[in-house]
Amino acid sequence: MNAELQGAHFPARHWHLLDDGRIQCDVCPRYCKLNDGQRGLCFVRARDGGQMVLTTYGRSSGFCVDPIEKKPLNHFLPGTPVLSFGTAGCNLTCKFCQNWDISKAREIDRLNDAASPLEIAAMAEKLNCRSVAYTYNDPVVFMEYAIDTAIECKKRGIKNVAVTAGYMAPAARREFYAHMDAANVDLKAFTEDFYHQLCGGHLADVLDTLVYLKHETDVWFEITTLLIPGKNDGDAELAALSAWVMNNLGPDVPLHFTAFHPDWKMRDIGNTPAASLTRARAIAQAAGLHFVYTGNVHDEAGGTTFCPHCGAVLIGRDWHQLTRWGLDEHGGCRACGAALPGMFEARPGTWGRKRLPVRLHR
Repeated sequence: MNAELQGAHFPARHWHLLDDGRIQCDVCPRYCKLNDGQRGLCFVRARDGGQMVLTTYGRSSGFCVDPIEKKPLNHFLPGTPVLSFGTAGCNLTCKFCQNWDISKAREIDRLNDAASPLEIAAMAEKLNCRSVAYTYNDPVVFMEYAIDTAIECKKRGIKNVAVTAGYMAPAARREFYAHMDAANVDLKAFTEDFYHQLCGGHLADVLDTLVYLKHETDVWFEITTLLIPGKNDGDAELAALSAWVMNNLGPDVPLHFTAFHPDWKMRDIGNTPAASLTRARAIAQAAGLHFVYTGNVHDEAGGTTFCPHCGAVLIGRDWHQLTRWGLDEHGGCRACGAALPGMFEARPGTWGRKRLPVRLHR
């Protein structure tokens, strides 16, 4: 084994050998082409001899039980706890990354919480988590680890959630989402310039993922856009984004606008004003979207789910705490009977807003 890749032994999928002797990774639209010993831009998928390997399989940057609303998912098992974990690395280079200490990590030794897929599923079951979330950094780059964990979770009736930027190549995307029950996809902006200059990616590939999820899977998904003052929060761009969601995904896909805080390589821009989130929500609602939320701010109206048919409160929220429940046992509005899109149980969960850090090994 190449000395630089010591410990990197898990065979990766979705790659092929090129005529010039390099290996091409086919997991994401970057299609990194590697000589022996080289790593992809994500840093965690690498070439070792004649194969591609995943260097972070079985090693996590940490585990925490979160409210499912923190992902954010507002229409997927509300009020329930989700066991969340990530690894290291990312296939985008967002200058505003809010989890940069994990996603931009270049020290694999940071991954000090070793856990097999079986151990993760067993811990989720022990903690009465209804789902496991692959998050903190993008599960695209550790898809083999996420898929194997999802398989173990499904054996126990535990759901699987991907929190992702949606930057994934078609074949890998099909395999990955065959094992997921829900996803939150970051739609970081609605211009190619933003994606190219601030994220090192392309908008069209993310839109392809959203269309794929809507029309070719049964995965429940919601969309999040982090509003950055002066970068992606103009009225025209927000109107175009909202119109695209309406025309291509329909009115019932929840859209979250969340507040930016200065971080990573974008510390010269201030926090997103709450008024900007309220303005974005109004623009999206005017475009016809039924479920538009605000996040990372205290805004009860912006966090509450209203029936689009009669206006009744279906799920009241204060931050990540459920305050009201207006659904019947079938997930319909108690006032008018209209079904609420999503995945709901007869009663809401009671986890609340607390977070519980977990160590699988001590």
